[in-house]
Amino acid sequence: MIRDLRNQPFVTYTIVAINIVVFLLMTILGGSTNTQILLEFGAKYSPYIQQGEWWRLFTPMFIHIGLMHLVVNMVTVFYLGRMVESLFGHLRYTIVYLVSGIVGNIASFVFLPANISAGASTAIFGLFGAFMMLGESFRNNPYIRLMARQFMIFIVMNLVFDIFLSGVDIYGHIGGLLGGFLIAYVVGAPNLGKNDLIKRFLSGIILCIAIVFFLQLGMRGF
Repeated sequence: MIRDLRNQPFVTYTIVAINIVVFLLMTILGGSTNTQILLEFGAKYSPYIQQGEWWRLFTPMFIHIGLMHLVVNMVTVFYLGRMVESLFGHLRYTIVYLVSGIVGNIASFVFLPANISAGASTAIFGLFGAFMMLGESFRNNPYIRLMARQFMIFIVMNLVFDIFLSGVDIYGHIGGLLGGFLIAYVVGAPNLGKNDLIKRFLSGIILCIAIVFFLQLGMRGF
């Protein structure tokens, strides 16, 4: 019984639940598309981050703008999150999800300073990035190789659509994707086998340097 509970993707379920609760609170207090409500709940807005409101690099991944935005992202988290959580384990999956979301928001902070943005898509693209890491590290696993190829096609299609759709934070998506790829190397996937220690070390260095560099860039007003 205990083993069965440990195998359940409870982190994914918790993430989905938090997002739904936050959305309901926003709806009750004035609406999830209300600019003031978005800012009060912690949406990403670069001028406020430059003033020291650093939590806005974290909170946006739990905020959604409109019901459709919430539904699409939560269906994706529910499907993809359970898969990634089973491969990485609960703690590593949590780290990948949160770090990816933060890195994606940092990219948005730097390259879209005038926009208010929110959504779990930065973290979701991080999960895609994590799967790309698995595809590179465990090429001999036919299941991982197949899924990595399918997700690669999905990533390319999404980024192409992002270019032509207004209101989509493509920089947040790219940042989350790269952040997920690197942090996945750092934490490793012991459920599948050992990872190259050199790659883990280099990925951690690159990730830390990138975070510091882009934060400084954003604070100066890129």
